[in-house]
This record gives sequence, structure tokens and C-alpha cells, in this order.
Amino acid sequence: MTRLILFRHAKAERRAESGEDFDRILTDRGRNDAVLMGEALRGLGMTPDLALVSAAARTTGTWAAMAPAFPMARVEIRAELYDADAETLLSAAKGAGALGTVMIVAHNPGLHEASYALAKHGGAQAEAMSRLRAGMPTATAGVFDLSGETPRLEAWLTAHDFGGGAGE
Repeated sequence: MTRLILFRHAKAERRAESGEDFDRILTDRGRNDAVLMGEALRGLGMTPDLALVSAAARTTGTWAAMAPAFPMARVEIRAELYDADAETLLSAAKGAGALGTVMIVAHNPGLHEASYALAKHGGAQAEAMSRLRAGMPTATAGVFDLSGETPRLEAWLTAHDFGGGAGE
């Protein structure tokens, strides 16, 4: 793997009909932001070869909205990515093998912690680290170049950057 995209699901309803966190679905804004971010990533040439997606409704919904932007991507829905910690998320990415770009669509706090750890290990600039410290809103992508000795933060992209929602 030469590139890793860590993507936090788009905005979801506060409470599912079932009462279960796992069942929360995207709001209209969430669907729109997911489509927007898929198109933005594709436009920047940041297209996944493989998407590893948490099995939760809001993450599978996020991927479903983004997928048309990535028609060649293979997808794997993974139960273990639901509410996973940073170590589990990064292990899943490493286990993907030698594919070019892997995207993980999952949840905070694990995604934010993984993004922060990769950026810090790679010596990201102070301005980038400050932005990462502020959190990882919904529909945010942390894009990391893994082709060198250490990970390099290529981009930190929010839906707001492209005219979408402000996230949370």
C-alpha cells in the first residue's frame, strides 16, 4: 500500500429508530457531503483501490454515496471496524497487502487517533498538526503517503473545504 485514506463517515442521525448506535443512518446533509467528498477525492486523484468499510449503517451509507466516484474500487464490509481503536484500523490497512490506495471508512475516536499518530510520526508541519488536533469532523479525509520511510500527510480534507456541511 502506497497511500492510505482515513475517512470519517458523513453526518448521521442522532438516534436510530431501533435505539442502537450501530443502526444510525445518514442525514440528507450526510449523503450530500459523502457524494461531494467522493467527487473531491476523485478530482484530486486520490481514488481507492480497496475500501475497508465498517459494517455500521452510517459507514455503509457513506460508502454507498461515495462509491459512484470510485467505480473500480473493491469494497470489503468489516464488522471489526465498528468503533475500532487506532491500532485495529491501522492493522486492517496493513493487512490489505500491496494494493496502491486503501481507504478506511469508519468512526471516531479511532480514526482521529490513527490520523494524528501517522501525521506526528511523519513529522507533519505545525500548522497541519494544529488542524488535526482540532478534531476530525464528519466527512473528513486524512490522506497519507506511505511510499517513504515514514508516513507523510498529503491532505486533510473536510466537506466544508468543498462547500459542504461544517461537520461535527
